[in-house]
Amino acid sequence: MSKFIILTDSTTDLPQKLADKYQLHVLQLKFNLNGKEYVNFLDGRELDPKLFYDAVRQGAQPTTSQINPDEYISYLTPLLKEGKDILIMSFSSQLSGTYNSARIAADELKEKFPKRKILLLDTKSASLGEGMLVYLTAKAQKEKDLSIEDTLAYGKDLLPHIAHWFTVDDVGHLVRGGRVSKVAGFVAKIANIKPVLHTSDEGKLVPRHKAIGRKRAIKALFDEMVKTAKPGKQTVFIGHGDDLESADLLAGMIKEKYDVEELVINMIGPVIGAHTGQGVLALFFVADHR
Repeated sequence: MSKFIILTDSTTDLPQKLADKYQLHVLQLKFNLNGKEYVNFLDGRELDPKLFYDAVRQGAQPTTSQINPDEYISYLTPLLKEGKDILIMSFSSQLSGTYNSARIAADELKEKFPKRKILLLDTKSASLGEGMLVYLTAKAQKEKDLSIEDTLAYGKDLLPHIAHWFTVDDVGHLVRGGRVSKVAGFVAKIANIKPVLHTSDEGKLVPRHKAIGRKRAIKALFDEMVKTAKPGKQTVFIGHGDDLESADLLAGMIKEKYDVEELVINMIGPVIGAHTGQGVLALFFVADHR
């Protein structure tokens, strides 16, 4: 067993079984739906993600909250007392204050536990893109028995190669979050335009293309993989906002063209889903560049 732990957060949207397999420690963000606060567990134990998306379809406008420094300190202190070193792989600092909370907590804890190592990586990633980076890093650590420093270096080297492409079915959620202007959102709705976005090298959400209709938007995600995917066997993660049919359609296109070594399809959790809405479809893969 490793003498250090990898700590990440529930915005990875990883299946619980993968988190368990690689002994990942996961701190949960929270979300508020119809006046009630829930914890965003990977296994959806407090609220099934499907019920969350049903509520959003009916007009609910959920909000989210980041992990604060005290939550990090409370979680990490017992582990540090046990003699564990810690690598924190956090949600993109451009999308949440969670990374900054981790940094503040780490600075405070380093003073209390000067013999322990607390290393941080801003994944500059979100959802299963963050999950894929954490998963591949943890997998490499286990297979190669990497030190905490080498594990951090592995994650840093891989980070700019995890491509994030996604489309949304209802642009209204991006308008509310300030990602798309009200005018552009209105035009998109009238013309059935589905925006195609990606996560930049800095970890920001950036609109890239416009597709007319859902099927063309899904094809646009696939086309981006064709343009930039690393050669050889593929590891692919697909996230969806309660639209398994679209996820399966995209997976089929990929399996037809590529030798897929690993394919993970999972529901996008409520914290990310609060900002993207039902019907979001996201594709993550290892690429020459993001």
